[in-house]
Amino acid sequence: VADFFHRRGVSELPVTVEEGVDAFRARGWRIASGPVDAAAPDREPLLELRHVSHAYPGGPPVLRDLSLTIRPGEIIAILGQNGCGKTTLAKLMLGLLAPAEGQVLLRGAPIAGRPLAEVARAVGYVFQNPDHQLFAQTIGEEVAFGPRNLGVPADALPARVAETLAAVGLSGMEAHNPFLLTKGERQRVAVASILAAGPEVIILDEPTTGLDYRQQVEMMALVRRLHAAGRAIVLITHAMWLAAEYAHRCVVMAEGRILADGPSRAVFTDNEALARAGLRAPAITRLGQALGSAVLTVEELLARTEGR
Repeated sequence: VADFFHRRGVSELPVTVEEGVDAFRARGWRIASGPVDAAAPDREPLLELRHVSHAYPGGPPVLRDLSLTIRPGEIIAILGQNGCGKTTLAKLMLGLLAPAEGQVLLRGAPIAGRPLAEVARAVGYVFQNPDHQLFAQTIGEEVAFGPRNLGVPADALPARVAETLAAVGLSGMEAHNPFLLTKGERQRVAVASILAAGPEVIILDEPTTGLDYRQQVEMMALVRRLHAAGRAIVLITHAMWLAAEYAHRCVVMAEGRILADGPSRAVFTDNEALARAGLRAPAITRLGQALGSAVLTVEELLARTEGR
């Protein structure tokens, strides 16, 4: 809220949504109608979870009759409090867990019983903490590990590594030790190590945790480049502003169930579902709602605000 008013040239900055509503109305501003969000392309699913349930030994159900479809060209944010089942959902997508009930399908065929290497060619997972993922002494070795184990010929590996490092903004750093890099750079190395295998779906678990704002923006710029290259992106995140700004679609989870699944604008105005999941829309979205308009970002509200 303060950022919006600062960029509108206001000297005394409101901080809360309530203060923002008063300041906005006092200046006689109005919000112009915005464009209608385009419908998502109806493409053949890449990944499908059909009525899956899962429980760990001796524990209660973690996922309950959950269905989810992921299509090419989507950036999807999975939202929910700790313990709602987000990580278990990701492990099912990767074939690391088998559902107690239901099916997980990759391009229409069950992944049950298929080699993990086969699933890894299609679905990649980037850990929340890159230090749980990195192990090699050089970036080049790290990025080459996946494709080498998936059968890429040795003479093709240098080109694959160079191409992948270019995609994540680390060109020419093959000989560097990844453990001497910043957290944001290590995160990009982790992404590169997965990207080198050529997956169609990339799952990023809390991709901005521990990064400062500049590093967060750099990471999400990388996510947009990966998406522009044709990959489906699944973001597991607590950062509501990040989901509002970058995700085309949001999935809200609580107690192993999906409470809402749809375009980000629709989900962020479903205050009942968000409240049931213990979540709140970003302050700028709540400001827009209080003023009678559904906005997702500061930039959008700036572009649609009329009045001096």
